[in-house]
Amino acid sequence: MGEQIGRRRFLVTATAAGAAVMAGPGFGEQASAAGSAPGGALAAGVSGGWADWFARPGAVVRPKVRWWWPDGLVDPAEIRCEVDQLAAAGFGGAEIAAVHHSIEDKSVLDPVGHGWGSAAWVVGVEAALDQAERQGLTIDLTIGPSWPAAVPTITPDHEAAVKELQYGVVQVVAGGSYSGPPPEPVNASDAVPKLLKVAAWRLNPAYSSSDAVGFDIDSYVEVAVTDGSVSWTSPADGTWLLFAFWERGSGQQPESGPHTSPESYVVDHFSAAGARAVIDYWERQLLTPTTRRLLRKSGGALFEDSIELETSGLNWTPALPEEFARRRGYDVWPYLPAIVRNDEAEVFQSEAVVTRHVRHDYWLTVSDLFAERHFSALTKWAHSLGLEFRCQPYGLETDSISAAAIVDIPEGESLGFRNLDDYRALAGGRDLGGRKVLSCEAGAYQGGAYGTTWKKLLLTLGGAYAAGLNQTVLHGFSYASAPGAEWPRFAAFTPYDGRQGYSESWGPRQPTWRHVPAVTGYLGRIHQVLQTGTSRIDVAAFRQKGYTKTGIGVGWFTASGVPVGWTHQMVSAPLLDLDRAVVRDGRLAPDGPSYKVLFVEGDRFAGNEATLPVETARKLLSFARAELAVVFLGSGWSAATVPGVGESAVLREVLAELFAEPRVRVVAELTQVPVALAELGVSPDVSHPTSTLLNHHRVEHGDDYYYLVNGKHAESVKPPVATIDHDVTFTRSQRNAVPFRLDPWTGAVAQIGEYVEDGDRVTIRITLKPGEATIIAFRPGRRGERPAAPQRASDAGAALAPIPLESWQLDVESYLPGPTPTETIIHRHRVSLDALAPWSAIPGLEDVSGVGRYTTAVDLDTTTARLDLGEVFDTAQVTVNGHRLPPVNLLNPVVDLTGHLRRGRNTIQVEVATTLLNRLRVTQPTVYSGPRQNYGLLGPVHLIPR
Repeated sequence: MGEQIGRRRFLVTATAAGAAVMAGPGFGEQASAAGSAPGGALAAGVSGGWADWFARPGAVVRPKVRWWWPDGLVDPAEIRCEVDQLAAAGFGGAEIAAVHHSIEDKSVLDPVGHGWGSAAWVVGVEAALDQAERQGLTIDLTIGPSWPAAVPTITPDHEAAVKELQYGVVQVVAGGSYSGPPPEPVNASDAVPKLLKVAAWRLNPAYSSSDAVGFDIDSYVEVAVTDGSVSWTSPADGTWLLFAFWERGSGQQPESGPHTSPESYVVDHFSAAGARAVIDYWERQLLTPTTRRLLRKSGGALFEDSIELETSGLNWTPALPEEFARRRGYDVWPYLPAIVRNDEAEVFQSEAVVTRHVRHDYWLTVSDLFAERHFSALTKWAHSLGLEFRCQPYGLETDSISAAAIVDIPEGESLGFRNLDDYRALAGGRDLGGRKVLSCEAGAYQGGAYGTTWKKLLLTLGGAYAAGLNQTVLHGFSYASAPGAEWPRFAAFTPYDGRQGYSESWGPRQPTWRHVPAVTGYLGRIHQVLQTGTSRIDVAAFRQKGYTKTGIGVGWFTASGVPVGWTHQMVSAPLLDLDRAVVRDGRLAPDGPSYKVLFVEGDRFAGNEATLPVETARKLLSFARAELAVVFLGSGWSAATVPGVGESAVLREVLAELFAEPRVRVVAELTQVPVALAELGVSPDVSHPTSTLLNHHRVEHGDDYYYLVNGKHAESVKPPVATIDHDVTFTRSQRNAVPFRLDPWTGAVAQIGEYVEDGDRVTIRITLKPGEATIIAFRPGRRGERPAAPQRASDAGAALAPIPLESWQLDVESYLPGPTPTETIIHRHRVSLDALAPWSAIPGLEDVSGVGRYTTAVDLDTTTARLDLGEVFDTAQVTVNGHRLPPVNLLNPVVDLTGHLRRGRNTIQVEVATTLLNRLRVTQPTVYSGPRQNYGLLGPVHLIPR
């Protein structure tokens, strides 16, 4: 294992004193005794400043919770208690949200005296802010009651209220006449409609389909309205469609109201008036001097949930026709039948390409207004309060990628996002916008209330972190009580329509809560690393439409590139105009995310049509001339079109110049993409055999951090995920950097013992169980000398056979309803087990939920061993000879007992905590049904001496 050509193999060993000294900029800590590296080679542990930074993440990077209140029906003393509970469990903050879907009779909530924004609500918020400051936590507030953003100071007909465009239509035969009022809207409403225009188009069956009626755009005729009446005779050349277009308030209210008195209505998200209504209400009604002072000190954020603007017509705002003409360069009215909707479906269409393109221009205009008049306005206002603006900037056919570059903290959601590419879309906006955090509403599962495990949550989040996520807001933590709530306390989303609702109401009501600090520490360490420095991403994939929450991936890279190490993000046209979007040294956005190649494919939301805006094509030409690699996929680029209504000749001229550049390739088939990348000399930062390994790379001051997880990715991986055990090659920023393993469960940092160097590439063996994650860091450090007889840790322990642990005493604390919905009674059981079995199979424990302590004793001739717990449901904590050990990795529950064992008799205790589902199946069988969960320590459990 001596030097090879350009390649060197290293094994790090402990010094004679059992420690190795690490050296380098900002690094001078003493290492602890040798431990186990990811590949099994001997390694040196690390302690001190850098290691402590990783081991003890601060509150700012720790996970947050969505804290559900029954509006203002809260007790300040209980609020303070719950802040303390969150702090003790290791959370970094909470978002106060008025959510109470489980309460069918909303009148019990007293919206007059205790609604959202009431004096009682303000007092509760101030108590939360004050106690959070004492505990070092942050508090975020939603900008309205529930979602979407709404205020009680407007009515459906107010200028600031959300609007829709409705149409009415009648057919008029060739040469026929129509006299009477303008056709009424196809959907009735109590709102007062405003007539905008009456016009007619010739019906054209050639353009009709089973879903839509065809018409001729060129036949557009405006029709006069006199004294509220229409009198019109159609031309004699076919059947005509006479339309009346009406603007009216949609009357949409926030979810599960009423939350206020008077009732709140959703604001217009595309007008300055809508944002101003939100701001004015806060400034005049909610921001008392105390609240304002506490908010500024909190360092928190204002939050808006996903933009679910529901309408029976077309999303609209009064200024849209004027803004459309100004931004798109033509009048929208002749095309309007192709855009209007009935219950979210288009019902009229003209020639296919023109129809597709005018709809693109309409939504592009809406997207522009959304960004400028809502996201930008609320972000600026939040800053004036000393806060940030966090938002889920999607829900409509608008550019959520570019919106993610505007708001301070874009957020996605694990429930609605269909795969990891949905996160990669928002991550592209975040990174090119120079933002740091991509948040996630994490862990909502339909029908999962009181049955969701922490392991399930971690399996959900593992891949999302590799896709760019670096903050989680858990869904959620319910306030203790509300009228009509049953044991085990008020829960915002269960029951839901009388059934088991959305998960989860975490908190002290849950048996697993005692083990939550291990989970919050794990997540906090991952956040700590993934918020450090800037992302390093291989590929920027251009999206003609900046949608997310679609599950639509990127050609070749999603299905074939990711499984061998490639990373990618999505970018949309507005991002390429940002300050960071420059090319230097062949990299786009060289200060992060430093893309190596820009990948352009057809519009995935329009039949893969080869289309680009002219200005985007010119931007790509300038990038290619600055030596950025650009790859186009598709066979139609020679006949490319602009995405909206307009002439495409200039676009094709620019593309012809672009395709002539030496750093540009155009390929027709997916299989040709890797060939083009190889020709351009572009390779990923991480490479490995095809597997389910996912990675995310960050760099700070030349130090590299690689987050690795064994998880399913995107659309292509159908079989179950298996254990990974293969070499992985990493790119490091500094030639003198050496690899370290950072354990997110325990916080331990150890220099990796065995690796192979080849210039700036380093190869390490990586072994990960399904869902398991680790972090590899490259920093300047000391290379060890090769020992005379190197051994892997696994080899060192092979001589001693594993010892099965089968007989246990099991002591169970069973959680039972108390005399009130907020009280829990503990009933104790003791069982002797000759073999492990789920509680559901143990007489007397079938319907028990709670905490079980498994105790056994074993005689040993060694003091070094690992404990493999096998299968555990749900969380666990190990104690050996009275010493509580570091957290159990829930995704690979193997615990190192070294340092706590003694020769002779040893006592091992495994504490296991469960969900509440099995007990609730008995106490509320009409809501919680289905099979029992298999609780407990299931094993097989082995002690593995070394």
